[in-house]
Amino acid sequence: MTDNEDIQGQPGEEIRMPDITYKPGYNKLDSFNWLKDLPDIPEGNDIVEIRFKNTRKGFFRNVNGLRLEIGDVVAVEASPGHDIGRVSMIGPLIDEQLKKLKVHPSPDDLKKVYRKAKAVDIQKWEEAKKLETPTMLRSRKISEEIRLNMKIGDVEYQGDKTKAIFYYIADERVDFRQLIKILADEFRVRIEMRQIGARQEAGRIGGIGSCGRELCCSTYITNFISVTTTHAKYQELSLNPQKLAGQCSKLKCCLNFELDCYVDAQRSFPPKDVPLEALDCTAYFFKMEVHKGIYWYSTDQHSSANIVALPVQRVKEIIAINRKGEKVDRLLLIDESWDSAPVSHDLLKNNSLTRFDPPDNKSQPSRNPNKRKNRRFNDKRNK
Repeated sequence: MTDNEDIQGQPGEEIRMPDITYKPGYNKLDSFNWLKDLPDIPEGNDIVEIRFKNTRKGFFRNVNGLRLEIGDVVAVEASPGHDIGRVSMIGPLIDEQLKKLKVHPSPDDLKKVYRKAKAVDIQKWEEAKKLETPTMLRSRKISEEIRLNMKIGDVEYQGDKTKAIFYYIADERVDFRQLIKILADEFRVRIEMRQIGARQEAGRIGGIGSCGRELCCSTYITNFISVTTTHAKYQELSLNPQKLAGQCSKLKCCLNFELDCYVDAQRSFPPKDVPLEALDCTAYFFKMEVHKGIYWYSTDQHSSANIVALPVQRVKEIIAINRKGEKVDRLLLIDESWDSAPVSHDLLKNNSLTRFDPPDNKSQPSRNPNKRKNRRFNDKRNK
């Protein structure tokens, strides 16, 4: 949408242009065009990707040959009527996206891009978005009145205000035929019900996590990967449901972030269920610090008694000796002093803070007045 575009309305009616400034990176469905600066890139096909509210995206055909750019507001085909969305991807990146999603659409299956949105379209779109929150609150009260075991988490109006999508979560199957009739009479629009999970609801609503930052699912996560307690065990985290669960009451998605790093680090680690046999004691695994390569062992299998820290290499040596039917004299070697406490290092210990300053010019006069007086006195004395 540009400022030079014609604004159509009724004679004598002033149409106010809404604020539709596009800010790249402010939406988690934005796509980075990593082929933009490469030479000899083919133009691609007539398929474009359009994003709508929150996590809804779709592929459409640019049958009219419009010159579209990422961020343009367009009117696209819907059933019924038309919808308003933003262009999120164009050009040869579309082919890569279709391969990634394993989608092979035929030209007849894709809906069309009608035109770039006019001022009237955007104005109606903005009015529709303002109706979403009141509609959601009212629909929640209606579902409570008819005693349906469900929760309506979000409402999305179509760009032309002829259809509304109600997103809900439920633990079991819900018969909402009566609800649809009441909602259709109440709001005078076409009703569509879509069931979502707890993670999707948290992504649509948003919030602040225990880390103090905005929820990852509402900022950039678009595909939810299953999280299990095995992810926490690999990272040596305590299985405390209050700390591991997010606002959606499911395991936190951030448990997946460093999982591969922990798995790779433990590939060469010895087994944890093998006790270490020594002449003076039998040590049982208690805990470990993955990235430091430390195993902690206790002499009591059920409590933390006489805990000792062993490096991974020493644990391998003891296990190899025990498999031969022998016991080691002691868990730690006599000449081995293993300090598990972290040692801090001063990175600027041997570096001067003035090492990048330019050298002093000896020809410049001294700033100390006493030195200047002494120099003058010595010069007169020598003469």
